[in-house]
Amino acid sequence: MDLPQPRGPISTSVVEHLRDPSPSTEERLQSALRDPRPGITDDEDRLLALWLLQGLSYHGYTDVDPDLEWDLPAVGARVRLEEELQRELLDVALPVVEQLLPEAREDLTTTLFSLPDRVAADAPSISAWARSSMTIDQWREMLVLRSASQLKEADPHTFAIPRVPGAAKVALMEIQFDEYGSGDPGAMHSELYGEAMAAVGLNRSYGGYADAWPAPVLLANVALGWLAGRRRWAPAVVGHLTMVEMTSSLPSKFYVAGARRLGLPEAAWRYFDEHVEADAAHEQVAVRDVCGPLVAQDPRSLPTLLVGAVVGLSVEAAVAEQAMGAWHQGRSCLRAPLRPWAAA
Repeated sequence: MDLPQPRGPISTSVVEHLRDPSPSTEERLQSALRDPRPGITDDEDRLLALWLLQGLSYHGYTDVDPDLEWDLPAVGARVRLEEELQRELLDVALPVVEQLLPEAREDLTTTLFSLPDRVAADAPSISAWARSSMTIDQWREMLVLRSASQLKEADPHTFAIPRVPGAAKVALMEIQFDEYGSGDPGAMHSELYGEAMAAVGLNRSYGGYADAWPAPVLLANVALGWLAGRRRWAPAVVGHLTMVEMTSSLPSKFYVAGARRLGLPEAAWRYFDEHVEADAAHEQVAVRDVCGPLVAQDPRSLPTLLVGAVVGLSVEAAVAEQAMGAWHQGRSCLRAPLRPWAAA
């Protein structure tokens, strides 16, 4: 993908360094990072800078040297920004985790199944809005918001496979095998999502709408990138994935209903239809066959697993709040509205 437009001094310095790694761009990058500012979780400049740096380990960028993935100034900038992100996310997550720990030690399964209603109970539901009231313009915007995650679906969570032991590893691979199409490249969930975007006139290339993603979308992505990129947080990746699977089946059913209400072709909703049954099964595997054995083998992993679950629910709630707030006000939830779709 092409590098997106910077949104401030730090993302500008990252883009400059990726285009031309040199002592001068390294110095500008270090200088930009010296500015201590609180609030990275809603700072588009730093969130985009971190997303750019994490992207070196996934998709890379046009005309950017792949070896910059391990460029010391780039790695140092990523570590510094992720440490800022970690401090702020843990400030929110740890008090919740401390309350959950006693009951989770007694009954992990029940605790995990209760988390969405306890952590994100007040978050608005985009899927319910899709079923009842979403316009075609909002449907397209919803796909753009989700494209940051769904067009590389499964990839961040896969980083946990070599980092979790025994039975948990095997069950995690079972989930990921399904995510990657069960051996059929055309059935990969990321591929189905690309088809859904193309069916309503959207660019299906990963990062094609990076300039339009608002801060909460970047936050949700870099939060998972932080967890997935560090071995010590592997149980948190498992907790994050568990919440994704647990909060997907029924909303996917609502999205299918919304797409049919809008008269969209099957290609526009096949991705969601696939997740109605798949994630109903995956949530059981994630809770009982991944989380359970992982914590049984290493009880010290429980707090970390819960951190991932709470962080995942919290950042996704922020995406929903931003989008629904904009739509209720009759405006676009993107940084720049999409061009109208000239549907056949």
